[in-house]
Order: sequence, then C-alpha cells, then structure tokens
Amino acid sequence: MDPRSIDDLARRLASSVPEGLSAVRRDLEANFKAVLQSGLSKLDLVTRQEFDVQAGVLRRTREKLEALEARLAAVEKPKS
Repeated sequence: MDPRSIDDLARRLASSVPEGLSAVRRDLEANFKAVLQSGLSKLDLVTRQEFDVQAGVLRRTREKLEALEARLAAVEKPKS
C-alpha cells in the first residue's frame, strides 16, 4: 500500500477527533499511522502488477485446459 495513502488515512482519522482534543491530534495521527502500518504489514498482500501477472497465467492455463478437454472429448467420442 502506498505510504501516502496511510498518511492520508491517519490524517483523516486524527481530524475526526473532537476539537477539544486538538492538542493530542498530532500524537493520535502518529499512533494511527503506526497501527495502520503494523496491521497492513501482517496481511498477505501482493502488488497490482503481481496480481495481473498471476491472473494472466491463470487465464492461459484455463484456455489450455479447455483445449485439452475438447481434444479428449473428441478422442473419446464413439465412432459411428
């Protein structure tokens, strides 16, 4: 995930703190950022590029499987 997105999300969370607590907003923003980074680092995520590559591999594999299934069906078809 883009670090700027984490910064932006932490900033938006901190800005939702009531006005009376504005003195702690900066600390909260830093804490929100740390919690978000920690939580996201525990997730098993891939980049969009990696996902697209794997989606392409899967698509080609399915196409080959369908072609092989069609060939097998033609071979197994009883001759009349």
